[in-house]
Amino acid sequence: MRSRRAKLLAGVVALGAAGALTAQTLVPSQLAQAEPVRVDAAAPVDFSDVVRTVSPAVVSVRVKQAAEPRMMNFNGGNGGNGFEEFFKGMPDGHPFERFFRDFGGRGGDEGRNERRSPRQYGMSQGSGFFISKDGFVVTNHHVIDRGTEFTVIDKNGDEYNATLIGSDKRTDLALLKVESGDEFTYVDFADEAPQVGEWTVAIGNPFGLGGSVTAGIVSARGRDIGAGPYDDFIQIDAPVNRGNSGGPAFNMNGEVIGVNAAIFSPSGGNVGIAFAIPASTAQDVIMELKNDGTVVRGWLGVQIQNVTDDIAESLGLTEARGAIVAEAQDNSPAQKAGLRSGDTILAVDGTKVDGPRDLSKIVAAYEPDTEVKVTIWRDDKEQDITVTLGRLQDQEKVAEAAEPQAEETTTSLDDLGLTVQTKAEAGLEGEGVVIAEIDPDGPAADKRLSKGDVILEVAGMKVNSANDVLKALDKAENDGRKAVLFRIETNDTTRFVALPMNLA
Repeated sequence: MRSRRAKLLAGVVALGAAGALTAQTLVPSQLAQAEPVRVDAAAPVDFSDVVRTVSPAVVSVRVKQAAEPRMMNFNGGNGGNGFEEFFKGMPDGHPFERFFRDFGGRGGDEGRNERRSPRQYGMSQGSGFFISKDGFVVTNHHVIDRGTEFTVIDKNGDEYNATLIGSDKRTDLALLKVESGDEFTYVDFADEAPQVGEWTVAIGNPFGLGGSVTAGIVSARGRDIGAGPYDDFIQIDAPVNRGNSGGPAFNMNGEVIGVNAAIFSPSGGNVGIAFAIPASTAQDVIMELKNDGTVVRGWLGVQIQNVTDDIAESLGLTEARGAIVAEAQDNSPAQKAGLRSGDTILAVDGTKVDGPRDLSKIVAAYEPDTEVKVTIWRDDKEQDITVTLGRLQDQEKVAEAAEPQAEETTTSLDDLGLTVQTKAEAGLEGEGVVIAEIDPDGPAADKRLSKGDVILEVAGMKVNSANDVLKALDKAENDGRKAVLFRIETNDTTRFVALPMNLA
């Protein structure tokens, strides 16, 4: 050890000496002088020209919302608000005694103790902008949601009644129409996507302060914030607050680059992170709403997830790409065409699929009943399957979690950090094996598997016992896999998880 250290130190000294000698022999004029990058572009002095031109097209949107009638029970029973308990022991002559009596409490008639409240209305406000001279207004779906009456207020404070033409919850866009003989100043969507670093101006109705202007830059593009399956937000740092929703974000040409829709804020106020729906998305959706009052999308009918490096390795893919099918929904176009769990979708009609979000947007762009060629990875090779797309409906699947019963017999898979049992042993019905215990320091815990999860398949093989799992693991090891793919069911939702193989 001492000899090796001496040699290493000697090498370092020699290298240092050589470096010093070289530095002494170089003349400064001989050194390569790399120039730093520079941009010859002047920042705008102000935004007044843009604001003056486009602000007449920006409006406030006031929405009247009907609230459900409520039963008021002042006796402290079911459905009541517990006033009786609150006022129990209240001394005679207390200032609140009359209030309580008048609403059917102490001293009130029995027949008046339960009554229906009068119909109530709420009011919300947002922003919007004209896209045509005859009064079409773009705003957010969440601004007009559950609205019964809509009022558009322009820059001058003039109010106009508006009609809801249509809205699309999935992209959070809505279209209103002002019926008036007036011609309105309107703006257009930008044809090109903004570049990160470009200036942007947001105009809207934050906190009810109509006509407010803020400026900043485009911070990022293609943001997925978990708002929906078609997330592709522009992130901007122009101050945006509550009430800005539905308002436009402009470029320096006065074109709309996005519709402000969301903010990221622990406090609810601006912290410099806001998200806008890109003009390209908004333009397509608004055109459909204008023509048909609704948005029609193609439907494939699969649960999908991202392909990680581990999953790609377990499938034999050379790189992580595409979207893996966790499950084909019953009676869906995918199931009818033969797509199944474990297939990895690589392309649709030749358009490359980079991930689940890509696939959702590609399929949604097709009309229902369209035949498409879906390229998949199955059995270590690419295959093409023809699918006739259906129509996407606004339906949500409600799932109920089943609590696992106390285990009777378990089998340990130490290498994976979990213990399994059959469904019958867990007091459950159906296929698969149940995870009975998880080693918190094991590979399964690292992949966020939990006690009670059900293992449906291992390496593409269905499993109903611990022995089935072991056989599938042996096969994956014999095939030289560095990772093995598990199909997991959690609360009626399936996903794939790749666990590493302990190869010698």
